[in-house]
Amino acid sequence: MFVINCKNYEEISGNKIIKFIKIAEKVSKKYKIKIAISPPQHLIGLAANNSIPILAQHIDDSKIGSTTGFIVPELLKKSKVSGSLINHSEHRISSKEIEKLVLKLKELKMTSIVCVKDIAEVKKYVKLDPDFIAIEPPELIGSGKAVSKEKPELIAKAASIVNNSKNKTELLCGAGIVSGEDVAKAIELGSKGILVASGIIKAKSWNKVISEFAKALV
Repeated sequence: MFVINCKNYEEISGNKIIKFIKIAEKVSKKYKIKIAISPPQHLIGLAANNSIPILAQHIDDSKIGSTTGFIVPELLKKSKVSGSLINHSEHRISSKEIEKLVLKLKELKMTSIVCVKDIAEVKKYVKLDPDFIAIEPPELIGSGKAVSKEKPELIAKAASIVNNSKNKTELLCGAGIVSGEDVAKAIELGSKGILVASGIIKAKSWNKVISEFAKALV
């Protein structure tokens, strides 16, 4: 699993998201790997008309109907969105909300990716059986210093906890990944995929860096 979080970077604004998705689709087919993209929330409708899996960056525990300004999972599904990130370090929510949202996505047969900052949260949230847990130490996000190199023991321990659980959850590695070497190291340490943002979005050549990461994954 190769997840690209576009955040709210200007590089991906407007119709640029379509160009980005087309490149990701091409690389996904070439290397036969699953690439999912989390566009800015306001571009979800534009992005969801393509064949590549689209994930929301955040969802709310809110209902269909007379609710305003919330991201409602049921409506996302109707817009062909595959799932969502939950509890990203830049949009942290309560453990109670996390539990409700994982259950909601499970009911809707949508993909849940719970973002965690440390081993304590890995242990806590793997019990919810999300599809993925993405471990990202906040201090390394956007730093250019890959967690797989700076804190390899963190990835190895998280992988051990997730893989030894009775659930089907798989581990993703994020924070500071900027090269194929970083990706390969994360996989070597037991991660089943990666969650990347600025390392790709801010690259001079999207095709080159997405291809480099995809190649490292396989």
